[in-house]
Amino acid sequence: MSNPAPVSLTPVSNAGPSFASLYGETLLKILVPILVVCALLVIWQVSVWVSGVPQYILPGPIAVAGALFKDWGTLSPALWVTTKITLMSLGLALAGGVGIAVALVQSKWIEIAFYPITVILQVTPIVAIAPLILIYSPSTQVALLICAFLVAFFPILSNTTQGLKSADHNLLNLFEMYGANRWQRLRLLLIPGALPYFTIGLRIGGGLALIGAIVAEFTAGAAGEKAGLAFRILEAGRRLNVPRLFAALLLITFTGVMIFALTSLISHLLLRKWHESALKREN
Repeated sequence: MSNPAPVSLTPVSNAGPSFASLYGETLLKILVPILVVCALLVIWQVSVWVSGVPQYILPGPIAVAGALFKDWGTLSPALWVTTKITLMSLGLALAGGVGIAVALVQSKWIEIAFYPITVILQVTPIVAIAPLILIYSPSTQVALLICAFLVAFFPILSNTTQGLKSADHNLLNLFEMYGANRWQRLRLLLIPGALPYFTIGLRIGGGLALIGAIVAEFTAGAAGEKAGLAFRILEAGRRLNVPRLFAALLLITFTGVMIFALTSLISHLLLRKWHESALKREN
């Protein structure tokens, strides 16, 4: 009987991906979407040229860019108003959602008493209650803030609550065995474990805050210096200034992308060192 072949004891390298490969992957993730968007814009412009569609029906990207440049003095203040309402409502939704979520998990009776109210506020269409909010609010800006807050609040609350309630029961028993008080359990176990759920709610809430602000502006129809991008869209539509309408819509889309990028960056910074969803892996 022949002797078995010797087993090699040479250690296998488990080094992660090199900096060059990570840099190239990141570059591709940026360049590919940009190239796709550029290709779609070229197709859009060529289609408008070939079909001869009038600008008041469908302007091309060049006409939209010209309207954005020409009407920047009108659109930029509206962009600031909408962005300010969105960020303020998101900040309030973060404070309220996280604070109430922490309160809900402290007592089952608190959760039973107050969680259904938050569900009722979420399932009620904001378009239906926006006129009432406009009537009872001291100013239009406060009404816009309340509407955007209500839309962004529930995803943050529900995700954070679910995260706080998803802690490992074995770890909870371990903390209890070592005599950890409620604050220590919350700070050292519940909050770190809830971060992945919180970041999901943050990304959803960021987009919904912008949607809530736009819907509230449509409902309010506020004009003047405090008019947002939604009013500029309505105004351009009434005047058949479709290039300006598309330019305002482009600014709304850009704002949404920037909010998503910001919330994604916050999520990455919170999870990058320990959570599986943020760790780099080799294919």
